[in-house]
Amino acid sequence: MAKGQISVQTENIFPIIKKFLYSDQEIFLRELVSNAIDATSKLKTLSSKGEVKGDIGDLTIDIILGKKTLTIKDRGIGMTEKEVMKYLNQVAFSSAEEFLEKYKDDANIIGHFGLGFYSAFMVADKVEVITKSFKKDPAVRWTCTGDPEFEIEPHEMTERGTEIVLHISKDSKEFLKKERIEELLTKYCKFLPYPIRFGTKTESTWEGEGEDRTEIKTEVDNIINHIEPLWKKKPSGLKDEDYKEFYSHLYPYSMPPLFWIHLNIDYPFNLTGILYFPKVNNSIEIQKNKIQLYSNQVYVTDDVSEIVPEFLTLLHGVIDSPDIPLNVSRSYLQSDSNVRKITSYITKKVAEKLNKTFTKKRDEYEEKWGEISVFVKYGMISEDKFYDKAVKFALLKNIDGNHFTIDEYKEKVQELQKDKHDKIVHLYSNATKEHHSFIESAKGLGYDVLEMDNVIDNHFMQRLEQKVGDITFVRVDSDIADNLVQKDDERESVLSDKEKEKVEGIFKSILPESGGPHMELKALSPNDYPVIITKPEFMRRMKEMQQFQTMGSNDMPEFFNVVINTNHPMVAEKLIRMKGQERKEKFASYLYDLARLNQNMLKGPEMSDFIKKSLDFVS
Repeated sequence: MAKGQISVQTENIFPIIKKFLYSDQEIFLRELVSNAIDATSKLKTLSSKGEVKGDIGDLTIDIILGKKTLTIKDRGIGMTEKEVMKYLNQVAFSSAEEFLEKYKDDANIIGHFGLGFYSAFMVADKVEVITKSFKKDPAVRWTCTGDPEFEIEPHEMTERGTEIVLHISKDSKEFLKKERIEELLTKYCKFLPYPIRFGTKTESTWEGEGEDRTEIKTEVDNIINHIEPLWKKKPSGLKDEDYKEFYSHLYPYSMPPLFWIHLNIDYPFNLTGILYFPKVNNSIEIQKNKIQLYSNQVYVTDDVSEIVPEFLTLLHGVIDSPDIPLNVSRSYLQSDSNVRKITSYITKKVAEKLNKTFTKKRDEYEEKWGEISVFVKYGMISEDKFYDKAVKFALLKNIDGNHFTIDEYKEKVQELQKDKHDKIVHLYSNATKEHHSFIESAKGLGYDVLEMDNVIDNHFMQRLEQKVGDITFVRVDSDIADNLVQKDDERESVLSDKEKEKVEGIFKSILPESGGPHMELKALSPNDYPVIITKPEFMRRMKEMQQFQTMGSNDMPEFFNVVINTNHPMVAEKLIRMKGQERKEKFASYLYDLARLNQNMLKGPEMSDFIKKSLDFVS
């Protein structure tokens, strides 16, 4: 058996870094500023241990834009010539990893891979590193033009720290524009723990009053970041106004959040953050990708689908964890046990917050139910563990505006609304105005009707039917009121069998012969409508679910039943005694159109024809 060593051609390493290592060119600035933060954190750690003597002074990191260069300057630990040779000339040798091993209980270091520095060559055709260590060693300058060759020489430098000077290449000139750099600094660095300065900015103040009022303009440092973000502070020291102000900073011009959860855990993993419940207005898709992921206060991504359960991607806010595994470019998450633990923890904290609010402030919870119901229902549909917790605080709301837990509602309606199969029928409407007549008919029998008009209620109802077992949901227009809760009772018709045959023949003549609705003669209360159109629950749910899955487009035909009330005077007396077949058909057609109007099925020319028909009857 032969053994050998894989050979890496060093001249090929820079093209690989430029093209394949990072997902986006703009990442270079995040990586280099992160290195500057690490150098500063190391200095502070050594100072706290007495290894750096005296006052460490100003730790501001400067981003300096020249005509052809971009410089990242820190006042951190710096490097000796030996350290430059060790860390810059060996690809993937990380000084951060080595430092972490030595000071793991004290250091808060961002980088681990030792590759971040080389992202500079994605945008620069020459990189200079000018550095002076906190030790007594002289400063050096290291220069490389994006190939395995480099130069290193002594350099004059009075201050401790490191300057990385990027000579921006011709095809990366966008990174010489002030607006572009400020955009990237704001995106990636706005919560870093040491001040990031990008030149100066003009601030205006006003002095005097009335006509004597004058504007005073002052040039001040343009500090990009907030070094102590809210999620790093202790919740006990914060007020509601602090959380709302931070939310408006994250999402300018947004409506205030409903409430929030402050995450703070250090075992078995490190995780901090704030998750906000926004007002979602019965919508799902447009609200996603609003949670920002940070690692040691460095922005990573707003795609947190690997960490946060699908239903919680509707939340807004920030999550910060150094324990979330990232790939080399920090742009993508890598699955491991920590991710699963974090997912489980976040789900648990959200459930605890909702349950606490429901238990201690039920009135407030009910007021907000319309806006938080999307989160809760979506979670119950998609996550079994969340369902088990949420079943205690998920609410059903009836058309009178009263709220009930699932168990409370079962208790309320089971006496009147239990059918012959021992199922407790939950009647509902998703359009209370359009279903008004059906609702009134159901209420006339003493039934209660729920309002279920949420975008995901079809799925939610099926989930409850599956999990609870002895309940079923039936929409109020799916059948005549007498049949909504199926009993063994049946009314007698005032018409004879022969008269019913005549009525059936008249209506058959005005309904489509093929592909039309199913017709049924039924003995109902004389107070019910003469003709009723119902939409069977099963077929209608199939259609609505297909609409939801195809984002609104649906080729499935409308299926409905036409029920003729043989006990209504318009049918049992007027129609049956009317002279002339043509007149009977015209009147039957009018009754049928009335039923269609009640289901909002008359539009355009058909509505115009119905109005003309009505005028003919009046005249």
